[in-house]
Amino acid sequence: MASNQSRWIRIPALIFIWLGALIFLGLIFRTHRVRYNPSPESVARLEKKATNVTIRRDDYGVPHILGETEQDVAFGLAYAHAEDDFSTIQAVVAASRGQLSRLHLSSTSLQNDFYAGMFRINDRTEAVYDAQISPELQEVFQGYADGLNYYAALHPEEVDGRFFPVEAKDLARGFVHKIPLFVGTGQELGKALAARPPEEESSAPAKQDQEKTSWYEDYAMVASNAHAVSRSRSADGIHRLNVNSHQPWDGAVAWYEAHLKSKDGFEMYGATFPGSPLIFVGHNKKLGWTHTVNTPDLVDSYRLQTDEDYTKYTVDGEEKPLQTRDVDITLDLFFFEFTVSRTVYDTIFGPALETDSGLIAVRVAGIENHAASAEQWYRMGRAQNFQEWTAAMEMQSMPMFHTVYADAQNIAYVYNARLPVRTSGPEYSGIIPGNSTAYLWEEYLDYDELPAVINPRSGFVQNANSTPFYTTSTPYNPDPRDNEQYNYIERRLTNRALRSLELFGGDSSISREEFLRYKFDQEYHPSAPIYQEAVYPVLERFRPTNALEKEALEVLRNWDGTARPESQGAMLAMLTWRPIWKTLVVDRKPIEEAPDPVDSFREAVDYLLDTGTLSDPLQSRQKLIRGDTVLGMGGGPDVLNAMHMKDLEGLQGWLHPEWQKIYAGDSFIMLVEFTREGVQSFAAQPYGSSMRPESRHYADQAPIFQKRLLRRTYLDENEIEFRTIRSYHPGQEPEWM
Repeated sequence: MASNQSRWIRIPALIFIWLGALIFLGLIFRTHRVRYNPSPESVARLEKKATNVTIRRDDYGVPHILGETEQDVAFGLAYAHAEDDFSTIQAVVAASRGQLSRLHLSSTSLQNDFYAGMFRINDRTEAVYDAQISPELQEVFQGYADGLNYYAALHPEEVDGRFFPVEAKDLARGFVHKIPLFVGTGQELGKALAARPPEEESSAPAKQDQEKTSWYEDYAMVASNAHAVSRSRSADGIHRLNVNSHQPWDGAVAWYEAHLKSKDGFEMYGATFPGSPLIFVGHNKKLGWTHTVNTPDLVDSYRLQTDEDYTKYTVDGEEKPLQTRDVDITLDLFFFEFTVSRTVYDTIFGPALETDSGLIAVRVAGIENHAASAEQWYRMGRAQNFQEWTAAMEMQSMPMFHTVYADAQNIAYVYNARLPVRTSGPEYSGIIPGNSTAYLWEEYLDYDELPAVINPRSGFVQNANSTPFYTTSTPYNPDPRDNEQYNYIERRLTNRALRSLELFGGDSSISREEFLRYKFDQEYHPSAPIYQEAVYPVLERFRPTNALEKEALEVLRNWDGTARPESQGAMLAMLTWRPIWKTLVVDRKPIEEAPDPVDSFREAVDYLLDTGTLSDPLQSRQKLIRGDTVLGMGGGPDVLNAMHMKDLEGLQGWLHPEWQKIYAGDSFIMLVEFTREGVQSFAAQPYGSSMRPESRHYADQAPIFQKRLLRRTYLDENEIEFRTIRSYHPGQEPEWM
């Protein structure tokens, strides 16, 4: 039977041989990149639009975009972000079109393009664009597309003309492309590919090739913190909001900080992703919100009952024709482009693909409405009070995310999810029989049926990627018995949630300093998953066979249970737990499929002894690395001061095998305060505002970030003017960037 990779795309072996030869020759000669040559008329039109926009860069390079209208602001945001990270935005456009393999060929690109074709990203966007995107938001999309196109016109050396000009619909396409990945479609496809035939399902689960089926990790991280404290628990009577998403520090879902303001009344400060004109987390002049990733069961797989030739499938005793179509994937082979195809099938359950276990269809909750998630975020950003914000949330176009809200009068938590109404019966976490419509869900819970906590008397709400049924102090939590569909909501309690409940719930008068100290906490609760899933099992079951193993066990036993910079034993505990955490949290698999902690402990011991000692302080091993900037860091997986690390690659890894590079965790951090005088906020990023190594803002925030400090954001016009280092219209290049 074919390998996992060839199940995604079946390409004869000879093509791979030709592919290798052509890549080698292409490295010697030239790539297939096409120069972007817009007409003089279009450039002149964009140049005129640029005069309506002013980009003001503050002393940290953060862009404050001022425009005549919201469309002008979007133009300026696109241009500023392109100045700081054009290559990623171009890749996002290619990926959302299902053409990433034309830009740079890799296993990840091939799988992305197959996914985009299987789920009809392009067709669905075209079909719903006018119905789901308001004329006002379409204008914003057009403004952003114009800003990208203007940057591309002025910087043709950076541009692959096959992906330009960007259109307004490309911005909507980005939402249609990313949302299914956030809700777990990548993991569900991996599960389908690894499924055994029905007659073998009672045996041990098949192991996946993680390198080939975890491509969705490029688009999402399953972690974040969110806290809101009301005046009843605040030492100074101020409502506070912690915006603290844990995203990758580079790539398609790395945060970009910006301040957007138009002369017709719109203003928003926060962070967005490459290729998006909307702020996803942050605040306007009246209110703010943030998200953390939740994991409701929003994607199901169905094994179809088919004939041998895959021409028909049977549902409720009735034969239905299998509708087939080819997913075409275009590969850039340097001298020319080459297209390969894979057949997929359209069924009443969703698109289906051929696997070792037969034909399996994948159904994604709310997929028909994913483009409208942009409209929902758009309306959330323009809301001026809790009622208007709630009205935007009631759209339920955004199919997931724990959401925490605050303004000067309210705090709130909502378990936002497009949760299907399922018929009890099969184990929906497995492969569902597709021979009956009894398990084909069509309806969803209404917004007011979802777990929520609004202005609790406890005075605080929190979520750290954990169950909504422990949002605040008892008795103000939602009851998991209130709705049988809550069975498809996660029950896991993270360490960050345990510590949040302990710290915020244990302090009846929280000052700003205490709020920040709790947010940057580096301790593990005794009931935390790292203890339950790794440390305790190793201490109970590991039997040393030599003096070094005995020493390693004592180091783990004496670990202080923190991720402080000086902690000895922290690295050993983290490396032991890391593969288990990845299986459970990133890949969303059951504990039965996780590595044995004793085995991962042995691997951690071998690595630490090969590269240093077992008790090296955490900061000597765990590093923030950005160009020439190398900083030892505390923090770790599932502490409130979250850090996720990986092995160094390339020459740097060869020179410093003892280092682990932080690649994700605390990313854009923002503390928002709602006072009687208005709103103020403080923020930090791990690197800086620019992804370009030559920029002075490539790593200028790293020292602040290392010290767990926040800098004041600039909101007042007088302060912005005072802090502005360079003010310019798009097209007037700052020399220092």
